[in-house]
Amino acid sequence: MKPKLLLVDDEEMYLEYLSKRLINRGYKVTKCLSGEQALEKIEESDFDVVVLDVLLPGIDGIETLREINKMAPLVEVIMLTGHASLESGIEGMKLGAFDYLRKPCETQELVSKINQAYDKKVGQEQRIRQTTERYNVEEKEG
Repeated sequence: MKPKLLLVDDEEMYLEYLSKRLINRGYKVTKCLSGEQALEKIEESDFDVVVLDVLLPGIDGIETLREINKMAPLVEVIMLTGHASLESGIEGMKLGAFDYLRKPCETQELVSKINQAYDKKVGQEQRIRQTTERYNVEEKEG
């Protein structure tokens, strides 16, 4: 199964280009142009992976990442930037971003990162499910 993606970038042409490339590879893609819109979409729907530009109008990518971590801690975030420095990437990684890529990145490189991020999320969900099931069994037996 393909991950459900949220693409967040204020450069509309780049957002369209990237979404078409990912849709052509079978991904379900939702797009938005700002951090505020991204947070609204995350409240409304479940996503597996967010591809998030660092430089955004209003709430920047780093602050958006902080909020995503609070709202949906299992969602994996890949930071993208064409402008920000390495420090922004490092800060994003410290805040829990899965990875950091510079724009424009090769589509195949992004697809690879998306799939790795999705695998990580699925693994975390499985561990949580197994722990919950074990706890429920122990509680019934105890």
